[in-house]
Amino acid sequence: MGGNGGRRYDWETKVAAARDHVENGMTKTEVMARHGITSVTPLERWCREYRAGGPEALRPRPKGRPKGAKSKPKPEPTREQELAEEVAYLKAKVAYLEKLRALRAQKSRDAREAPSSDCSRGGDTGSTSS
Repeated sequence: MGGNGGRRYDWETKVAAARDHVENGMTKTEVMARHGITSVTPLERWCREYRAGGPEALRPRPKGRPKGAKSKPKPEPTREQELAEEVAYLKAKVAYLEKLRALRAQKSRDAREAPSSDCSRGGDTGSTSS
């Protein structure tokens, strides 16, 4: 890798270097020597950004994930809301228990009907003598 790694340049240096190359016609080599820039890559990027957005385009941008909108704490539910939630819960519970009761009744009816239906098929009477 490079010797200096990720050398940082302040905003004024970036703007002056980009302006010298873009507006004043200096070569990249001259600009690098004048401003102490060790690599042509950042200078090319600064010139591209300077052409696109002027000096403000070279301002440092905040790093990292942007802060999201702070969520407002949920307001305390009113007594009326609490009661409405409880009513909804109890209605659901009653519906569940009614369904359970109906299923158990159906199961018990099916169990009572099953043996009689076997006999009515005209099958064996149950005697083992031949």
